[in-house]
This record gives sequence, structure tokens and C-alpha cells, in this order.
Amino acid sequence: MNKQRIFARETLATATHLVLPENTNTLGNLMGGQLLNWMDVISAISAHRHCRRIVVTAAVNNVSFQHPIKLGDIVTIEAKVSRSFNSSMEVYMEVFVEHAQTGERKKCNEANYTFVAVDQIGSAIPVPELVPETEEEKRRFDGALRRRQLKLILAGKMKPDEATELKALFVEPKAFQ
Repeated sequence: MNKQRIFARETLATATHLVLPENTNTLGNLMGGQLLNWMDVISAISAHRHCRRIVVTAAVNNVSFQHPIKLGDIVTIEAKVSRSFNSSMEVYMEVFVEHAQTGERKKCNEANYTFVAVDQIGSAIPVPELVPETEEEKRRFDGALRRRQLKLILAGKMKPDEATELKALFVEPKAFQ
């Protein structure tokens, strides 16, 4: 078992893109598929920084498109591993848009992707433990386990009664019973 520990801050990866005409739809908005591609690349870099191995995208867990991104806008994507498991890592991303003329910057999207570390023949391999430091990192770390348990239940790989973290959300604390 791999005993190495990596701090979440060490997995930070950032990318900045200018939205060009070939990236937009007929309304002049960034195409969702282009943003997903940019997010996949930067989150893979974050996962790679965590384990220093080949990583493959296992799942696009959640993507939320909150605001359109327009032609000429500047897009910055920040990715950081939120939790590691045996061979997989969840990467959380925030997408910010900056208006090129005004410089106004706002968060417009977020997502969670899952990656698996693999060896040269594509077999899953162990990854280091992730150590969260900030309160936000700890919150994401805890949430990643709940999201993983839900995915495993939906995939039929875990029985609902085995999902201890999910059950804890719905069971009243003993002090209130």
C-alpha cells in the first residue's frame, strides 16, 4: 500500500484561454464541449500532479453551466484534487470568466471529474493519500466520499446499507432523538 501523502495545494493546476470564434456556437457563446475539453485537460494535469503517473478520465461527475461565456472573454480554470481513494482521484474545478474590456471576473461554472491512475498497460495502480489543509479543502474531501458512495450505489457496486457516509446525512443525531 502506498503511504505517500500529498497536500491538496500541490495538485493545483490552472489554465487560461481566450474564447475565439472557432470555440463558439452561432450565438457567440463558448461551446459546452470545448469547455469540457479544456476542463478535462487541466483536471488531468491536477490528477497527474497528485500521483505522477498516467491518469485516465473515469467519470465526469458533475458539471454546472451557470453563466454563458462569450466570444472574446478570458476563461480561467482552476483544478485541485479533492480526494484520493485506492487508484482514483476526484478533481474539483472552478471556471472563471473575465470580460476582456472591463476586467470583471466572476465564477461561471464548476465541476467534479474522476481520474484513475494506470500503469503502462492500463491497469489501475495505487495513488498517494490526499491531505486537505483548509476548511474548504476538508469540506470537499468529506463530500467526495459521499459522492463516491452514491456513484457506487447507482452503478450497483455498493449496497445502500453499506454507504455509511450517505446514511449519516439522513439519520438524526442521537442527541435529538
